[in-house]
Amino acid sequence: MSVAKNIKKYTEELPDTVDLVAISKTKPNEDIMEAYEVGQRIFGENKIQEMTDKWEALPKDIEWHMVGHVQRNKVKYMAPYVGLIHAVDSLKLLKEVNKQAKKHDRVIRCLLQIKIAEEDSKFGISAGEAEEILQSADYKAFENVAVVGLMGMATNTENDDKVAEEFDYLHSVFKDFRVKYPAIKELSMGMSGDYKIAVKHGSTMVRIGSSIFGARNYN
Repeated sequence: MSVAKNIKKYTEELPDTVDLVAISKTKPNEDIMEAYEVGQRIFGENKIQEMTDKWEALPKDIEWHMVGHVQRNKVKYMAPYVGLIHAVDSLKLLKEVNKQAKKHDRVIRCLLQIKIAEEDSKFGISAGEAEEILQSADYKAFENVAVVGLMGMATNTENDDKVAEEFDYLHSVFKDFRVKYPAIKELSMGMSGDYKIAVKHGSTMVRIGSSIFGARNYN
């Protein structure tokens, strides 16, 4: 199946309330353009240098999302253009994003990554730590960064009930936060293997890569 057909399949299948983030990491510009030509505009990358190279080469109406773990010293490279940073897990990182966004007179949108999986390999903070960030005087003073939602990754397991439980928990945190913090509107959860469960549990944004672009070639 071609990239274009896969994009159309997801676009037709997903509700209007859910954005499709096409995860294009390791994939060539030609593949991205094939998706672009059938209307896909949001692409996700996990390496800032690769994303910046693609941003420079590809149409400027593409919205680039950083979906990987972010090193603070690299924020400056994506500050001119990044649309959304999915995996923010500290006030220090928000501070750096605010500082770099200010240089470009931009407000950069971010999601706080909540740890919902049991695996140690997954990054993230607790709901309590996320709340501490949002209530902090530091965060309230930032003018060039905005936390607009939450993000989470479920345990990598065949057990759908386990995944559903984790997504259900994150959705309950999201609902609670949405009441207290009106800026919180996005819930990024669900990937190629579990997006249907995520959508059922209130996701507003799914991150799909291999099911669109095929297996990755990691060099």
